[in-house]
Amino acid sequence: MVRKKKFIEQSVYGTGPAEIQAQSHTLSILVDNEPGVLARVIGLFSGRGYNIESLTVAETDDVNNLSRVTVICSGTPMVIEQIKHQLDRLIPIHRVTDLTLEGAHVERELALVKVNSQGEKRIEALRTADVFRARVVDSTHESYVFEVTGSSAKVDAFIDLMRGLGMIDVSRTGVAAMSRGAKAI
Repeated sequence: MVRKKKFIEQSVYGTGPAEIQAQSHTLSILVDNEPGVLARVIGLFSGRGYNIESLTVAETDDVNNLSRVTVICSGTPMVIEQIKHQLDRLIPIHRVTDLTLEGAHVERELALVKVNSQGEKRIEALRTADVFRARVVDSTHESYVFEVTGSSAKVDAFIDLMRGLGMIDVSRTGVAAMSRGAKAI
């Protein structure tokens, strides 16, 4: 999924500003699983004014003590290249992969959505959840907690529909991503 934003960038070759489309990129970063590594990665983004749209971190290899950091960020092609280059220079980082440029990849997000409703709205919330293949993970007389997984667009659409049905709380995991095929990070 590629989300685009417009940026005005001054061209060093042209006479005036050029309008450049910023794209959202999914970066998969293999790092040592040790204290302070995440702070260093985040510090690189915040120190340079780069925005993080989604961040997910988890240990993926307990034998080699490695974690995968999945970051979704936006920028012009030049900004994305700069981010990747600066990440590559950090010591605890083993590999930086731009899944957006590498080709086919899978992205999924999980959200817990609490809906407080009664009567017809309660039944409609259940019907909507069924369409989105969301599971009921908690139920009381006044509320449901739904678990929905899928692309960020699917999660966004589910949340938008639940707002009108009495949604009162949301918790999202952020995007987990992986390249398709036999190749590993």
